Amino acid sequence: MKKLIALAAACALLPLAATAQLYKYVDKDGKTVYSDQPPPNVDSKQLNVGTGTTKDSAAAPKTAVERDKELQKVRDEDKEKAKKAEDAAKLAAQKEAACQQAKSNYQVYADGGRITKYDDKGERVYLGDDEILAEQQRAKREMDEACKSS
Repeated sequence: MKKLIALAAACALLPLAATAQLYKYVDKDGKTVYSDQPPPNVDSKQLNVGTGTTKDSAAAPKTAVERDKELQKVRDEDKEKAKKAEDAAKLAAQKEAACQQAKSNYQVYADGGRITKYDDKGERVYLGDDEILAEQQRAKREMDEACKSS
């Protein structure tokens, strides 16, 4: 228990030691001595020793509100980046789907065979060779447009 009290007292006095003044002087043997108390009857120089912290407002530690604002700003930026990436991924998926559909449409005309369409009356009519060729060329242009790389 005494050790615990001594440790607590040492920890409590530690900040006081960090702010103590330091004195430098030369003793009678010519040696330079550093002490926390000024020597009697000797010319000594008081040294200002920093504790590693400054009292400038520019270097002052940030308040919790300032730190929270900075963290929120970073979170908002990350959220915006994620939204942009998600939008870009959706757009790429839509372009890929449109390309696949255009390729499929073109393949129908490229394979040939008997191709039908519905007229204004809702009846099925067969396309002639010229109509198939025209539709194939149209489908090719649509496929090239939909599948071009940006």
